[in-house]
Amino acid sequence: MHCPFCRNTDTRVLDSRVAEDGKSIRRRRQCPACERRFTTLEQMQLVVVKRSGVVEPFSREKVITGVAKACKGRPVSETDLARLGQQVEETLRASGQAEIPADEVGLTILGPLRELDAVAYLRFASVYKNFDSVDDFSEEIQTLRQPTLTTH
Repeated sequence: MHCPFCRNTDTRVLDSRVAEDGKSIRRRRQCPACERRFTTLEQMQLVVVKRSGVVEPFSREKVITGVAKACKGRPVSETDLARLGQQVEETLRASGQAEIPADEVGLTILGPLRELDAVAYLRFASVYKNFDSVDDFSEEIQTLRQPTLTTH
């Protein structure tokens, strides 16, 4: 860790604590060269592995944009989309994996989207699951009609 003041390449950790959000670590550091103190926050880098093998950083905004297309013309607010994006990110982070397959991101979206809007869910699922026929829609509609299991 470089000192932000004198650019010395060596710093000493004085204190480490879990940050208030519970998702990052706050470290208090001191530079041995200039003796100034500073704070750093460390957070797990979450990346998505695409089918092609390309790895890119997870983007909550990309999730929201994709879901927004499925929600076009539906009674879904920007707040609903933001909440869904946050829920998806929290679920993925809670998995403990640093590298998430793209398919898993899609699966993680389906649950909250089903709860948010059934029509948007069908639109998203039809693309995500590569529906080929009306029968695919019929089967998915049947699963939608089944009550969801909630765990407490």
